[in-house]
Amino acid sequence: MLDSKLTLAKLAELAGVSPSTASRALNNNPLIKQETRDKIRRLARQHNYSVNAAASRLRTRKTHVVAVILNLIENTEQSTTDPFLLKIVGDLNQALNARGYELLLSNSFMASDDWANYFIHSQRADGIIVIGQGKTSDKIDQAAEQQIPMVVWGDATAKTRYPIVGGDNFAGGLLATEHLINQGSKRIMFLGDPGHAEMQERFQGYGRAHSNAQLSLDEDLTGAIDITSKAAYAFINQRIRSKGLDFDGIVAMSDMIALGALKALKERYVGIPGDVAIIGYDDIPLAELMHPSLSTIFQDTQAAAEAMVTQLLNQLDGTPANSQIIDTSLVIRRSSEGK
Repeated sequence: MLDSKLTLAKLAELAGVSPSTASRALNNNPLIKQETRDKIRRLARQHNYSVNAAASRLRTRKTHVVAVILNLIENTEQSTTDPFLLKIVGDLNQALNARGYELLLSNSFMASDDWANYFIHSQRADGIIVIGQGKTSDKIDQAAEQQIPMVVWGDATAKTRYPIVGGDNFAGGLLATEHLINQGSKRIMFLGDPGHAEMQERFQGYGRAHSNAQLSLDEDLTGAIDITSKAAYAFINQRIRSKGLDFDGIVAMSDMIALGALKALKERYVGIPGDVAIIGYDDIPLAELMHPSLSTIFQDTQAAAEAMVTQLLNQLDGTPANSQIIDTSLVIRRSSEGK
């Protein structure tokens, strides 16, 4: 007969373990052997036992939830449906689940301005992972002042009071631009806003590649646009209408920007890569499926997610956390190959 009144102590006794071990097993704590976790969960199901999550939070002051905030840029059309953002969120969810934590997804438009109070002090979450520094870090800095557990995806070279995990943006911008130069491009457009923390480093890499190749850097070839395909499509159309095809390469600061530029050029029967070579950034799944397939800079979001979760849990355990740079690599496809 099912026992709906079964206590944690009785469940632990049935399993032959201590109540603390049973509690950790039910919370999928990786410190407990998988065999033990499975055994205790099986007994819990057999005896209709369920964890009283509210009581557990009151007792331990732990939620085993991490808030992931998409720090979207205001006054733009950047969206939570951005494929790269979704890729990071998916990898974070897997990394958190493997450590016994759930993911609470929010964004900077919906979340309160006081992240520390809204998520941490109210016990909605134990810590925060912020995706993107954006063009202003005011909300992040305000949360950091309250010394809450927090990790940010962004420019890991920045000097901050909180740990940042991010790709090697300078190397990514350098690799992308050097590749187009090696393919024969001489007038390469930079598409993306250098005022954005991560893109500023990529822009520095773009400039260094020009310097290394002894090519002049034309400021008129910088298109400071939003991180959307719509913005890139509109920009390229307007550029060609006003100045003609005065560029032969595009270094785009996201694959979505690259795809918008690609669409605008194809509609005008511009050959790719014959007339204009294009390279994106992020290596989203759609990049390989486009025609022509899109060359890009790969960022290892799975490694980044593991690093962010590790640095956050270090803080929860009272261990120092550090910023970490994730390697980037060049992925060559038809949009730039053989120009």
